[in-house]
Amino acid sequence: MLSYQHAYHAGNLADVHKHAVLAWVLDYLTRKDKPLSYLETHAGRGLYDLAGVEATKTGEAAQGIARARAWFEAGHPYLRALDIIQQKHGDSAYPGSPLIARALLRPSDSLQLAELHPGEHAALRANLQGATLCKQDGFAMAQSVCPPTPRRGLLLVDPSYEVKAEYKETPKQLAQIARKWNVGVLMLWYPILQGAPHAPMLRDLQARLPEGIRHEVRFPPAREGHRMVGSGLWLLNAPYGIDAELQRLSKRFEKAMA
Repeated sequence: MLSYQHAYHAGNLADVHKHAVLAWVLDYLTRKDKPLSYLETHAGRGLYDLAGVEATKTGEAAQGIARARAWFEAGHPYLRALDIIQQKHGDSAYPGSPLIARALLRPSDSLQLAELHPGEHAALRANLQGATLCKQDGFAMAQSVCPPTPRRGLLLVDPSYEVKAEYKETPKQLAQIARKWNVGVLMLWYPILQGAPHAPMLRDLQARLPEGIRHEVRFPPAREGHRMVGSGLWLLNAPYGIDAELQRLSKRFEKAMA
């Protein structure tokens, strides 16, 4: 949906959940001395200012990363990525997933990112050099390049879900990509909203790709009338050891929300 702009929500609790897991997976993948591919279907602008008008208007970052930094042990890949970006762009900078990937990946690794929104795409081009940027539908990009070269790697799918059809279309697209790229780590983020519109999507994913795993965290609405009450991730071909990391993350959220 071309109206969605993540600047209002950057650094919220859903971002903490998604980006902490993304950073851990990328850290795991880069331990092996072989290049990898990072693909993203809905990249956004890549870099956000938590002191900007959009972020301060919603206050979601104040309830998210401003509190959550203390949840992670020193040296966690998520904190490493945040530190790299903030040392370069200032203390109020928050990296979206493309810049988290750039911070943790190596020169030998490739990045291919899709962003359809004209303004967000232009900002992404200004904020991120050295990546292949596509101004097109993200699933169309992923379908066209999978399996990528190198074959090792990760695809992040992170729609806005402002278009209800995205819930129905996503399982079909992921199943097709998984058939083309059977060694790729596929990672899908989804919001947990009141009324659970994500539930049919997860049932379809389970039917098509039963080996996938999911992880969800819950938190209060950011403000009165806000429908999001949690964050979910679904992963295929997840790296060894991720179960323990997800359990630790669940405990961090449960303790903070108690």
